[in-house]
Formats: sequence, structure tokens, C-alpha cells
Amino acid sequence: MRIDLERVLLDKISDLDTLKSKVVFWQSEGDKVVFTNGVFDLLHIGHITYMAKAADLGDRLIVGLNADGSVKRLKGESRPVNDQANRAALLAALFFVDGIVIFDEDTPLNLITTLLPDILVKGADYTIDNIVGAKEVIANGGEVKTIDLVEGYSSTSIIQRIKNSGT
Repeated sequence: MRIDLERVLLDKISDLDTLKSKVVFWQSEGDKVVFTNGVFDLLHIGHITYMAKAADLGDRLIVGLNADGSVKRLKGESRPVNDQANRAALLAALFFVDGIVIFDEDTPLNLITTLLPDILVKGADYTIDNIVGAKEVIANGGEVKTIDLVEGYSSTSIIQRIKNSGT
């Protein structure tokens, strides 16, 4: 089997206007659109499990990916380890991810209010009342759900283990 990686990336990684058009089309076809977001710096089994569970909640999974500048503001100057192009390409390679949009704001509120997904998903380390965009999705008739995270997996803990192994 031959995979045209460039075509996969072009099909899945979009600007917000293009992705909005796709979402409107998918929803008009009766598809439930699920949205989640994150840094996804060092892709690990916790990320894969989380996104697969999110994808199972609907028909199309959209991922809002923090841009490099946003990651630096949120996580510190040493992050991200992988730049946004590489992180987006890895997410695009996942068969259950249908769309990716990179955003530079500190929160995905603009993405959520523009895309108006049917289901907004975050990890269970959040509560619905502190999930950005929850009120807007619910007001539009959508749902907000949390997903349990896989214990012991985070990019931060992996980075720390790598640092500790070098000493």
C-alpha cells in the first residue's frame, strides 16, 4: 500500500475557514462532529487512547492544536519539543482524526465558537464548568464530555524521565 503523505496532510490540516466549511458540510450530512484540543507534544499512548475515545463519541474528530507560541506561553520556554508542523503531521497520520487546525491563542474559544461542534471533549482532569467553550457548545444544543486519562502518561513526565536518564 502506498500512502501519499502530502495528500493526507493537505486533506486534514486546515485553516479555520476551510475547516468551518468542512464542519458545516459534515453536519449537513448528519455527522456528529467532536472537537478536542491540546499540545500533543510527544505523542504517547495516553494521547492515542484519549483521542480514540473522543472519536468514538461521534462521526468526525477535529483537533485544535496549540501553535508553538501558545505552547511556550503555557508550558515554558523549553516547550514544545516538537514544532507545530511535526505535531500536526503526527496527528494527521491517525486514521480517526478528520481535521486539525493550529491556533495561537491561549485557549481554543475562538475555534469552538466558530466551528460549533456537536460534542466538546476534554480530559477528566477538567470539570464541565471549567472547560473553555462548554457554555457556547451547550447553548448551541451540543454536549460536553470528559474522558478519563491513562494514568502515568504525560509529555511532561516523559521529558522528565529523559532528563533524569542522562544523569
